[in-house]
Amino acid sequence: MSFRSLLDEILEAWQYTRAGVVSEIKNLPDASLTFRPSPESRSAAEIAVHIAESGLMMAGELSRPDGNFQRKSFPEFMKEYAKGVKPTNDKKALLSLLTKTQQDGEKKIRQAGELHMLQLITRFDGEQGSRLAWMNHGISHEEYHRGQLALYARLVGKVPALTQLIYGKAK
Repeated sequence: MSFRSLLDEILEAWQYTRAGVVSEIKNLPDASLTFRPSPESRSAAEIAVHIAESGLMMAGELSRPDGNFQRKSFPEFMKEYAKGVKPTNDKKALLSLLTKTQQDGEKKIRQAGELHMLQLITRFDGEQGSRLAWMNHGISHEEYHRGQLALYARLVGKVPALTQLIYGKAK
C-alpha cells in the first residue's frame, strides 16, 4: 500500500487496529462476550463499547477547531461524543458499532484535514502535543484493549484472532 500523506498513514493504522479489535470480538463465542476475569473487570462486550465510545471522543475532539482534552471531564466527553451508544452483549450489534464508529471518526478527521492534524492540542495531562501524535495515543489505547480481548479468548479456551492470523489458522 502506498500512502499519499501522513494522514492517510495514520488513518490506515487506526483502521488496521480497529479491524483487529473486530477480529477478536468475532473470535469470541457469543456466551463469552459477558465473561469477566474478575467482578471489577469489564466484560468483552463492555470493552468493545468502550473502544467505540473512546474512538468517537478521539475523532470528535481532534477534529474540533478548539479541541482540548482538558475542556471537560472524561464522563462529560462521553456524554458529548458517545450519546446514542447503547451497551449491548449482541455480537452483531457490537461488530456494527465498532465498524461504524471507526468509519465515522475517519470521515471527521479527513474533513478536518492533515494540516489541522499537525496543529497542537492540549492533552489530558495538560501538555501540548500535535493532534497527529495524540491520535497515536488513541490507537495505542485500542491496542491495549485488544490485548485484553486476546487474554479473554485464552481464558475461555480460544486461540486469539491475531495468533491465528500469525500462524495461518485464521478462518
